[in-house]
Amino acid sequence: METKFYLLPPLNYGYKDLEPYISEEQLRIHHTKHHQAYVNGANTIMEKLDKARKEGTDLDMKATLKELSFHLGGNYLHSIFWQNMAPAGKGGGGKPAGALGDAIMKEYGSYERLRKEFTQAAVSAEGSGWAALSYCEGTKRIGVLQIEKHNVNFPAGYPVLMVLDVWEHAYYIDYKNERARFVEAFWNIVNWEIVNKWFEKILKQ
Repeated sequence: METKFYLLPPLNYGYKDLEPYISEEQLRIHHTKHHQAYVNGANTIMEKLDKARKEGTDLDMKATLKELSFHLGGNYLHSIFWQNMAPAGKGGGGKPAGALGDAIMKEYGSYERLRKEFTQAAVSAEGSGWAALSYCEGTKRIGVLQIEKHNVNFPAGYPVLMVLDVWEHAYYIDYKNERARFVEAFWNIVNWEIVNKWFEKILKQ
């Protein structure tokens, strides 16, 4: 029996449920093809590592671990991405409240300022990447990160609260090359309730 180390997580909503902001076709392909590819990639490398240890053979560890980092980052960020969205009017959209809302007001002065900085990070990511809302456990402050690919400029020890995928595969079917329109649409389906729950959990820890 083949051992699987990672599995594609199911969505908490149907493929049609994020329309009109993300179409059924776009979401289905993104989830079942692109995210699945990172899951498969990570599993393949884990199996390669196990085989090399069992047989006592050597691997190019630099190349192997670089590829593993890429696939693991893709799986991790996509798994967060699906959860930090919800159908508009059914958990998606609106403004953050609770502890997260308070932290945003303290750090940015307004929700609009956070939205502006996050949007700029997403739109200006070079090539393929992500915008992320994170928390620094050292300074006890929230902040925006810009991640290249899945694993570059991604500092360790910064819990991720919310992400937006701006690889072209995330929006090209719906928005072609107009990434800014996709980023603007995203704000209508942000699941602030789950993002706040994650933030409160981090604060308790």
